[in-house]
Amino acid sequence: MTRYEYRLIKASLVYLVLTGLLGVLFYIFPLMTVYFRTSHVHLGLVGFFLSMVMGVAYWMMPRPGQLRQDGFEAATFYLLNAGIVLRLIAEPWWRYSGANWLQVLVIASGILQLAAIVTFAYAMQARVLTAEMLRKLREKRERNSLGR
Repeated sequence: MTRYEYRLIKASLVYLVLTGLLGVLFYIFPLMTVYFRTSHVHLGLVGFFLSMVMGVAYWMMPRPGQLRQDGFEAATFYLLNAGIVLRLIAEPWWRYSGANWLQVLVIASGILQLAAIVTFAYAMQARVLTAEMLRKLREKRERNSLGR
């Protein structure tokens, strides 16, 4: 497991705990839901679930003979977490104040998260192969190693 696979999975667990904590705080302070409800849902779905899926997919789906994609893993981790943290700060603040410049930060957080998703999808498409494709890759590698 690389450090970014580890970090994606660990971050997802932190987001899971924060999602639960926010849920409990909603019962204690019901007025918080007005400002934090969408952040709460986003934290659970993107923060916990998507981070976990990305971390486990990077970890469990390396293909034989393929190099690890450390750069893509790092980019996915930093883009996704920057977007999540920015949204968790900017969105409730924007909902509370209505300031237009905060909406720009919420949009920026979405762009960061989308960039992480595109990075992840690009990296994963190289790892998703059928059994027949893998067999052909192995045969090609064997031919190349014998030909040297």
